[in-house]
This record gives sequence, structure tokens and C-alpha cells, in this order.
Amino acid sequence: MDIIISNMVDEPIYLQIENQIKAKIMSGELAAGEALPSMRNLAMQLRISVITTKRAYEELERDGFIESYTGRGCFVKAQNAKLLREETLRQTEELLSKAVDKAKLSGIGLEELKELLDKNYNK
Repeated sequence: MDIIISNMVDEPIYLQIENQIKAKIMSGELAAGEALPSMRNLAMQLRISVITTKRAYEELERDGFIESYTGRGCFVKAQNAKLLREETLRQTEELLSKAVDKAKLSGIGLEELKELLDKNYNK
């Protein structure tokens, strides 16, 4: 599984892993029932602590994206369409919030921001 982590961003490593796996599940790249690498193997592959991968997997399981079985490993959970939509909306809201903050700092008004959004949405 290709996961890219960066020390140059403010986001903690476990969250980078969690978000990338969520994105792969939501896009269909990881299908229901598909096995994820073991926490230890993923940690070795990324050259990070097992504790970090464990946290990412725990968060994914808590959010309903994966399920773990003792002695067997972690697997992609069959996804509820409503859950996927909620997660997509949450991520979109987060990105829009960042865009609004940047627009405010740059002196871009609400109407101009709406025009930019409309322009980009209708590409």
C-alpha cells in the first residue's frame, strides 16, 4: 500500500496515515474485506513507530472504516453510503474553512469568493 508521510506538514503522522487510508477506501481503491498491512509491517515500511500505526488503525476502526480480528489482522469494512457521504462532507467543510480563512487574510470578499467557488465547481 502506498502511503506517503511528510514531516514538513503540521498534521501528525498517524493522521496522515489515517486520512490516506480513508481516501483509498472512499475512492474504492481499497475494497471491502481487503486486508491492510499489519501494524508492524506498515511501521517498518514507513520507518515509523508501531505505536503511530496502531493509533491510525484504532482511529480508522473507531470511525467505522476498518475492522480488526485478533490473530488475523485488519480489514476494510463494508462501507455505509451514508457514512461515506458524511466523511466527504466533513473533509469538504474542512477544506472550505481553510480557503475562507486564506481569503479573509488576503482581503477577498464573500462575493468574490462565491464567484471563485462557482467557477471552480462548474469546470
